[in-house]
Amino acid sequence: MIDEIISDVRKETERRKHEVPVKDLPVRSNSIRSLSGAILDSKLVPIIAEIKPISPSEGILRQNLDVAALAREYEAGGAIAISVLTEQKYFGGSLKSLVEVKDSVDLPVFRKDFIVDEYQIYESAAYGADSILLIASCVRNKLPYLLSLANEIGLETIVECRTAQDVKLAVDSGAKMVGVNNRNLNTLRVDLGVTKQLAKYIPSNKILISESGIKTAKDIRFLMGAGANAVLIGTVLMRSKRPGEELQKFVQA
Repeated sequence: MIDEIISDVRKETERRKHEVPVKDLPVRSNSIRSLSGAILDSKLVPIIAEIKPISPSEGILRQNLDVAALAREYEAGGAIAISVLTEQKYFGGSLKSLVEVKDSVDLPVFRKDFIVDEYQIYESAAYGADSILLIASCVRNKLPYLLSLANEIGLETIVECRTAQDVKLAVDSGAKMVGVNNRNLNTLRVDLGVTKQLAKYIPSNKILISESGIKTAKDIRFLMGAGANAVLIGTVLMRSKRPGEELQKFVQA
């Protein structure tokens, strides 16, 4: 499935490039809000709460979504940052949602997408992202360049990994934040043990963020005990009738 998504993302990115070249992207004056700083400064469990309208594995997660209202609810519930899915075809996201979230909260805003082209990095900054996702297996030898470019324009980066080889690439490329995806992007199966397995390869001076499949306070305690510095939670919050209250329980895990 991941190959299909990446192929479609490349086509859509080329379309946007021609429609709005880098020189014509909007210019936002908002100062960057530090995701790494928010994680390190948190007195409770640092949770990045995600806005994800659709899940490829579970379908539509929330109807009639008001992203600004949900972001404010996440903020009130104790999230240290908001992750916004911007991929449209498979996840129902948009750059418009990124802007709405940035304008609605004071938290760092993380753009989660399949970034494979430098244009998407410039675009992320233009639409208000404070940090972005780079998936090691999707960019491979381009990772050092894309990391450097993001840093140059003031964006923090989480480099997502699934294997020890991914982690080595991330660390060697200079990543400061390493995300471990507990979901296999090809089979969509989840195994929280992946975070524990890969934590031993991640130097202690890096920030480890565990992503995907996190549903309970017990899951959070397991992952934090396994070496995670923060967790990213999406589906369970998107399905919740009271996501803010759910978050309040999680940050106390």
